[in-house]
Amino acid sequence: MSTEPALRPFIDRLGPAPVKAGFSQPDYWVWGGHPVLGEDGRYHLFVARWPKQRPFFKGYVVSSEVVRAVADTPVGPYEFREVVLPPRGAGFWDGRMTHNPTVRRYGDRLLLFYIGATFEGPVPTAEDLLRRDCEIPDQTYATIRIGMATADSVFGPWERREAPILLPRPGKWDGTVVTNPAPCVCEDGSILLYYRSNTPDGLRIGLARAKDPDSPFLRVRDDPVLQLHGRAFVEDPYVWQTGSGYQMLAKDMTGEITGELNAGVHLLSGDAVTWEPAPQPRAYSRRVCWDDGTVTEQGHLERPQLLLEGGEPAYLFAATSDGSPGQWDDLSRSWNMVIPLI
Repeated sequence: MSTEPALRPFIDRLGPAPVKAGFSQPDYWVWGGHPVLGEDGRYHLFVARWPKQRPFFKGYVVSSEVVRAVADTPVGPYEFREVVLPPRGAGFWDGRMTHNPTVRRYGDRLLLFYIGATFEGPVPTAEDLLRRDCEIPDQTYATIRIGMATADSVFGPWERREAPILLPRPGKWDGTVVTNPAPCVCEDGSILLYYRSNTPDGLRIGLARAKDPDSPFLRVRDDPVLQLHGRAFVEDPYVWQTGSGYQMLAKDMTGEITGELNAGVHLLSGDAVTWEPAPQPRAYSRRVCWDDGTVTEQGHLERPQLLLEGGEPAYLFAATSDGSPGQWDDLSRSWNMVIPLI
C-alpha cells in the first residue's frame, strides 16, 4: 500500500476548537454539516436539523431537513439562511426526510449528496415517538436511500433526482439499507461513493463509482471495502484523494482501532479499495480542548467532514453533543463544531 512519507498523525494537527464557532440553533437538533466556499466569498454550511420538540434519535428519521447557514470565515459562527431540501410529499422517495448532507464541487456544478426517506400520514409528535407501539420510525428507516441534488450556485436552485442514486441490494450484505454517503471526486473526474449498510455482524462500508455525475453509480466490488479484524468497525467515512492515494476519517464504533469508544479513526489506501489504519490511527478524541482553555469530554463527536484548501485538510467539521458516550436518550444539546488544523 502506498502511503505518504513521514505522515504526520492527524490528531497532532488539531488546534484548539473555537468556543464561538460552528452552527447551532436553540430550538433544533443540529447534525452533520459540510462547508463550501461560495461564489460570494463567504462560507456556506449545508447541515441537517430537526425540531427539539421530538426526541433526538427517533426525531431525525421523521423530521430532519437539510438547511444552509453562512459565515464570513470557515470557523463561523454560522447563521441560518434557508431550508435547502424541504419536505416535498410522501409520494417522493425523499419526500418526508432529508439528512446527512455533504457537498462537492464538480467543475462549475455543486453536488449535494444526502439521504432521504418517506412515510405516510402526519409527522409523529414527541408523544407518538416515545410510545413503544409507534412503528413509523422503523418503517421510515427502512426507506432510507442515498440521493444527489445539483446546482450551479450555493444559493440554488437545487435540482433533486426523482430516484435515489444508490439502492440496497436484496440478498446481499447491503440489502437492508444504504446510508451515510461519502463521495470523493477523483482527479480523472470519476466519483467514488462510500456508503454504510447494517449487517448482523455490525456496520460495514461499501463502495460504488460513477464516471461522472450524470452516470449511474455501480458497485466497485461485491463485498464491503473495509475488512477490519475482530470487533472493529466504523461508520461516517469522509474520503479525500492525495498525491499517493486516499485517506479516510471515520467513527471508531467500538474503540478497537483507536482505544477510545467513538473516537475518530484515520485510515489509508493506495487504491481506494483496500484500507489500513494509519500508523497513529486516532484522528481525534471526544475530549476537546477549547480556545478558552477549557477541556470537555463530548458525548458524541462524529460525522467528520473536512474543508480542504489547496487539496489539503484545513478545518475539521464534526457533529457533537453533550450526553453519555454511545447513548442518544440523554442529550440536551447538539451542534456542528469546527476545529482548525495546524
